[in-house]
Amino acid sequence: MQEHFTISELAHEFDITLRTLRFYEEQGLIEPERKGRNRLFSKRDRARIKLILRGRRIGLSLTDIREIIALYDQREEASQAAKLLDLLLERRRQLEAQRQDLDAILAEIDTLEAHCRSISTKPD
Repeated sequence: MQEHFTISELAHEFDITLRTLRFYEEQGLIEPERKGRNRLFSKRDRARIKLILRGRRIGLSLTDIREIIALYDQREEASQAAKLLDLLLERRRQLEAQRQDLDAILAEIDTLEAHCRSISTKPD
């Protein structure tokens, strides 16, 4: 595997924009080397991007992701796992509440659809 990656290579690999990668750099989540105006990303940066995107996909905030990365950098594997577990449990709770809300809304839509159908099929 190669040692360094360009911003274009990583943007293509992860199907994200260059702006997204620059934003993560501005936020201190990744730290590419600078060679003049070019950024060279390490394997470590690549792994962080993967972690960031996974965290975002499940709905974690950048603050949460930053905390997990900081624990990883400190080699606090047990602390990192405990923090991640807490975040995952909270996210699961949020998603389950949203699912209940969606189920209630869909049931209401079913009721309204049935009512509208019964009215629209009545002879005048």
